[in-house]
Amino acid sequence: MYEKILVPTDGSEGAQHALEEALELARRFDAVVHSLSIVDTTAVPPDTDYAGAFDSFEGIAERTTDDAVARTEEAGVEAVRAVRTGTPHRSILDYADENDIDLVVMGTHGRTGIQRYLLGSVTEKVVRTADVPVLTVRAPEDE
Repeated sequence: MYEKILVPTDGSEGAQHALEEALELARRFDAVVHSLSIVDTTAVPPDTDYAGAFDSFEGIAERTTDDAVARTEEAGVEAVRAVRTGTPHRSILDYADENDIDLVVMGTHGRTGIQRYLLGSVTEKVVRTADVPVLTVRAPEDE
């Protein structure tokens, strides 16, 4: 049913829970888990040392995916690691298309009301526009 499962990760607790869910599915279906982290090019404020900020964000993304791959391999599941740059939801969708992903598993913070409106939601944008199924895993209440 699922051969390739994509887990976008930012290192948050919600992303960690999504990875656990993806690993369970991957073991069940003998699937490969793709861990993807996005360096958000829209997150650098104006008047910032762009190169320095980009290098810092890229380092975080690399460590985040390295950690996810290590956890995936420890679980006995085949892993693929990727770091991309761009707008997060668009980069996730592009990666899914380019790699024939069967399922995207993402964490969600469960924000509502004005907080959701102001902050937006990468997960919500992916859910609304993805061509493949998207499984959302809610972060614990205390996050």
